[in-house]
Parts: sequence; structure tokens; C-alpha cells
Amino acid sequence: MFDNLSQRLGGLLDGLKGQGRLTEDNIKDALREVRMALLEADVALPVVREFIKDVRERAVGAEVAKSLQPGQVFVKIVNDELTRLMGSENAELDLAARPPAVILMAGLQGAGKTTTAGKLGRWLKNNQKKKVLVVSADVYRPAAIDQLETVAKQVGVDFFPSTSDQDPVEIAKAARKEAELKFYDVLIVDTAGRLHVDEEMMGEVARIHGAVDPVETLFVVDAMTGQDAANTAQAFHEQLPLTGVILTKADGDARGGAALSVRQVTGKPIKFLGVGEKLDALEPFHPDRIASRILGMGDVVSLVEQAQETVDADKAKALADKVRSGKGFTLEDMRDQFSQMLKMGGMGGLMDKLPGMGKLGADAQKHIDDKDILRMIAIIDSMTPGERQRPDIIKGSRKRRIANGSGMQVQDVNRLLKQYRDMRDMMKKLSGGGMKKMMRAMKGRMPGLPF
Repeated sequence: MFDNLSQRLGGLLDGLKGQGRLTEDNIKDALREVRMALLEADVALPVVREFIKDVRERAVGAEVAKSLQPGQVFVKIVNDELTRLMGSENAELDLAARPPAVILMAGLQGAGKTTTAGKLGRWLKNNQKKKVLVVSADVYRPAAIDQLETVAKQVGVDFFPSTSDQDPVEIAKAARKEAELKFYDVLIVDTAGRLHVDEEMMGEVARIHGAVDPVETLFVVDAMTGQDAANTAQAFHEQLPLTGVILTKADGDARGGAALSVRQVTGKPIKFLGVGEKLDALEPFHPDRIASRILGMGDVVSLVEQAQETVDADKAKALADKVRSGKGFTLEDMRDQFSQMLKMGGMGGLMDKLPGMGKLGADAQKHIDDKDILRMIAIIDSMTPGERQRPDIIKGSRKRRIANGSGMQVQDVNRLLKQYRDMRDMMKKLSGGGMKKMMRAMKGRMPGLPF
């Protein structure tokens, strides 16, 4: 997300080097670059105009401290304004109501409401420890009800059954009654969408809203529609009292116009980002962290939170103890590391949050592909337990058998074994206290690392 915008803004520092003070003249080119970058990112024009005006007012005449460079001061101002534009801080769900707290999901067809309802149920269950019930009031789209039932089962939340011959308002009222009787903390109501805003759909959603009195009315919208997402959200808000927005498919949005326009156009906060197809790919929206990502400074806080949620702490400790004791690093261990990486969003998800990775450029980022990780896992899976524990026994005939079993070539097996040996050697260095030495050696090759 924001790849294009990050690359355009990445040159701001270089353009302001050697200046002792920020003036109208020396920030003119930088502001033009910011303006063009935002317009190319499909940010709404009125939002761009106000943003540039605010940055200019703050930047002109700003003194540059001896410890800072003018480019850094300017980027700090842009970062602060981006954060303010998107809402300053995370807008949490308001669940401080008498249970069940009802969350109504609204939006156009194809935005991903049904999947997002399941993702949100999972997030509330795992992160907020809530007892969640979901219900579908979409009686028009074929298999919409079955889809939500399947998703609910996959994420481990309860599903309230409904049928396509029922009235959507009655479905929602019955689900609320069920949630009250069985002491659910949260009821998520998935509603029908259309290909465009129309009076019939808005009237139905408004009736459902009146029947269940939700504490949260969330507009679900595809981030890839750019500023149209903000305009559609505004149209919905004029008919419904929206409390927030969920941007879906944010991982496929290289521009970021929706994220930068929605708050300003609608006055409603973005509460979550959908960042992938997997049912755990839903993140609370933190404007300050997103601003850091846009400016190539990474999002280490989200990365740590993601690691805490997905990494198996017992396995990680066991591997660390094993490495410290000198017992060696096996292919089984390597496979576990690859699996953990995929759980955290794969290489693309990790790179998006690491500082400085935006400077790698588009060509370098093209080579970051999770399919390579999946291929390596397939190769390891084709080995016997003995081969995974003692890779040195893997010679000619074994390599051919492993290659055939995984659908790969022998050279792919050789490449994996070389990567394994490199990782094993690195683990040995780490166990010998060589962490700082290794990090110093890597400096310069990994942009943005703080050492």
C-alpha cells in the first residue's frame, strides 16, 4: 500500500540538503512534488489543496536545529500533517453499550462486507475477548447467507441462521433477540449491497438501522476505488448515521487516495484496514503509523503487535535455547521460520512495515515473492524426517527424489540447501555473541536500520 506515494516522497530529503532554514523558495519544489504525489495517489483535489496550504504555513520560516537537516524537518511537518489528515489517532470501536452491542455493516456490492464481517468477528473474539454472533440480512445475493455461515465457522464465531425468503428487517430483529437471550457481547449484522447507491437499498438499510439501533454503523469500501471511496462514503453518510469506515483490499492499493481522503471528505474515521484475503488480515487503522509507512519510516509498532499475535512464543523460545546450546539449526526449524513469516503477511507484508524498505525501488520489490517461500516449504515437505534433521546426507539420488516429490528441479533443491547453510552459519554467529558484529556488517545493505 502507498508504494507510489512513498517513492515520490522519498526524494524530499535529498532536495533540501544543505539548507539552514526552510523558506518559501527552497520548499517550493518540495511542495510541488508533494502535490503531484498526492494527485497521482488519487487524493481528492480539495483535500490536496488544504493539505499543501497547511504544510506551507507550518514549514515556511521553520528553524532547523543543529542536529537536524532541513529535509528531516520538512518530512516531520509532512508526517504530522498526514497524521492529522487521517485522524490523528486510532478511532476504536465504541462497545460501551448494554450488551449486545450491535455493529451494522453497510456498503456497495463487491466491497467485501461479508468477509469483513467475519474478519471483524474474529478480531473482536481474539483481541477483545468478546462473545460474537453474526447474521446475514442479505437476501438478494446468491449464497450470501451461506458465505457468512462458512466464514463464521472458519473464524470461530457463532452464526444466526436466516433464509432468502425472509424480510431483512425481521432477520435483524430476530438476531438481536437471540443475542440478548444468549448473552452475546456483540452482534454483527451484514446487509445487502448494490452496484451503486440507490433509494431502495438505502431505505432498507435505514429500516434495519432503526430496528436494531446499532452502536456502530460501519461503511465498508474498496480502497482501490481511490477518491471515489470517499465520495461513496459521503453519499452513504447523508442517508445513514455512519460512525466509521473500513477500507478493504488496502494491500492491493498502491496509491492510497482513499485512506487520505475519507476522513476529510466524510468527517468519519477509518477504523480498520483489510490487508489481504486471509481471515486474520484486518488491522486497526493508526494514522500515525500509516503516515510513517508513506514516508518510508516503516511501522515497527504494528510489526511487533503482529508478531505477538501470530508467532508461537514457545517455538520461538525453544529455537533460541537450541541455538544458544549449540545443538544446531535444522531444515525443520527453517520450515517453521518460513511458516511464521507467511502468518505475518509474507515478505510483502513485512517489507511494508520495515523502515527504509520503500527505498529499494520497484525493481527490487518485484523480486519479493511469497511463492518462493511456498516452493521452499514444498521442497522441505518432500524430505524424510531424517533428511530434515541431517541435511548433510542429502546427495544426488535423494535430491532427485525430493525434486520429483515437490514438483521442482534439482537446482531448486540445491538453492534451498545453500540458503539453509547460510542461515545455519548465521545462527552459529548469533549463538557466539556475534549479533552486533553481524549487524554492523549489514549496515548500508539494509536501508533504514537504526544502527
